[in-house]
Amino acid sequence: MDEVRPTSGAQAHGLVPLFPPGLQAIYGECRRLYPEQANPLQVTAIVKYWLGGPDPLDYISMYRSTGCPAQDIQEHWHYVSFGLSDLYGDNRVHEFTGADGPSGFGFELTFRLKRETGETAPPTWPAELMQGLARYVFQSENTFCSGDHISWHSPLDNSESRIQHMLLTEDPQMQPVQTPFGAVSFLQIVGVCTEELQAAQQWNGQGILELMRGVRVAGGPWLITDMRRGETIFDIDPHLQQERVDQGIETEGSNLSGVSAKCVWDDLSRPPEDEEDSRSICIGSQPRRLSEKDTEQIRETLRKGLEFNTKAALPPISSQRQSHERPQSRKDSLESESSAAIVPHELVRTRQLESVHLKFNQESGTLLPLCLRGRLLHGRHFTYKSINGDTAITFVSTGVEGAFATEEHPYAAHGPWLQILLTEEFVEQMLGDLQELNTREETKLPKEYSWPEKKLTISVLPDSVFDNPLQ
Repeated sequence: MDEVRPTSGAQAHGLVPLFPPGLQAIYGECRRLYPEQANPLQVTAIVKYWLGGPDPLDYISMYRSTGCPAQDIQEHWHYVSFGLSDLYGDNRVHEFTGADGPSGFGFELTFRLKRETGETAPPTWPAELMQGLARYVFQSENTFCSGDHISWHSPLDNSESRIQHMLLTEDPQMQPVQTPFGAVSFLQIVGVCTEELQAAQQWNGQGILELMRGVRVAGGPWLITDMRRGETIFDIDPHLQQERVDQGIETEGSNLSGVSAKCVWDDLSRPPEDEEDSRSICIGSQPRRLSEKDTEQIRETLRKGLEFNTKAALPPISSQRQSHERPQSRKDSLESESSAAIVPHELVRTRQLESVHLKFNQESGTLLPLCLRGRLLHGRHFTYKSINGDTAITFVSTGVEGAFATEEHPYAAHGPWLQILLTEEFVEQMLGDLQELNTREETKLPKEYSWPEKKLTISVLPDSVFDNPLQ
């Protein structure tokens, strides 16, 4: 459980001889912005994480920002975390690897919340939100990057607000700091509506953030979250969707290389009793498990898949473990760990399949047009990773290197991982046939799409089929 307390003046100004250098460096950046607030209110974990407590962040400081009237930036509360970086340098939380790399995970979180009229103290719910995100980082070892989106599916303050998801960006004021234990940058949480999250998924987070900076009520230049905001940026300016987002997808493609999903696949090439049949990984059966090496490659593949290269590439098999170094490109929100393409173990035999049947729930099915239009038509790949097991389905274009599906054998399986190679001509055909999935209205389920000449069938099924596989 957390408690709120002011920091001591001596501690805030670094006058305690044993004041941890990592803490001191972050406090120094805070003092640069708020020299008159030496003793900010602070939410602190009563039992520290390194003593067995549940909360990874030792502290969250809360400052009152006057904004910038000259830029029409409103007054707000500014929250800063302490604990994702290495505060102590003695291996109690983070392994100390030297001053040249990142400190801990290499970043701290910040959040800017609009101050309501008459509000004299900052709300404390953002501190718990930040602790939740920190718990995810510590448990998954996935770092966040600017432009990431986080699907939360609930009002951030547990109210009736439309602000139910998050994007991440560089804090507009806080500068990266160099500590004796490495570098620390500051990533700001930005609350967004569902429609804005979907646009970020379909295009890219940085593009949506830039649009929000131009709309005062949606955040303005400093991207201040207003939990009472009732309109999306597309409600405020309907032209943004078509003129900026849709055009951006057409010209730049999508940054989203994969999602965790409710999905399965059937190999229709073999009878069900064949032990090698992929039905062994489908509904109603015991799923095969990915090898430890396969799982180890998840993060590497996602990093590679999100880079804007002239040729998209699935990375080669590597036995090296991932370090804590922050990638140059994003790692896909709170879905990152399960949303990468999976690199197969070299001892698993690749099988060419003649006919396949793909099954998705409605949420996953509505992403198929994005997969085709925003990824494959731009020479990239897109992966559905099952949340119910190790099943994975990767769509690849002819420009993706390292794929084991080929134009001669477009359907190939490697253990529980299926790759499907689609030519540009077939992608265009599928986009026309799947057009109804683009609508925001729910499609009557089940829905089946079939291309007999390609020996491919796709079904969109109710969630209950995936939640209760044996019924």
